Amino acid sequence: MPKITYIEHNGTEHVIEVRSGNSVMEGAVKNNIPGIDADCGGACACATCHVYVDEAWRDKTGTASVMEESMLDFANELQPNSRLSCQIIVNDDLDGLIVRMPADQH
Repeated sequence: MPKITYIEHNGTEHVIEVRSGNSVMEGAVKNNIPGIDADCGGACACATCHVYVDEAWRDKTGTASVMEESMLDFANELQPNSRLSCQIIVNDDLDGLIVRMPADQH
């Protein structure tokens, strides 16, 4: 299974294995990773799973859909590498992916 590194806003790192086909958000929720609230459960209906994709991984995670971009408008501290983790589907090519969480998801 691909390993994903989740980095909290305070620098605490969590490296977990996430099953291919699950989203980066699902991996965080199933492993109790702090900083990803996922209030809508992955329906792309909130921005509480906002992450910053490490620059080295931006091409491999793809681009945000129009719907995701609309939801990102509600995220705090938006950056060019901002994504909703519910919209990043894990596959073997994402082994080693690094995402960082903002200080606040609300």
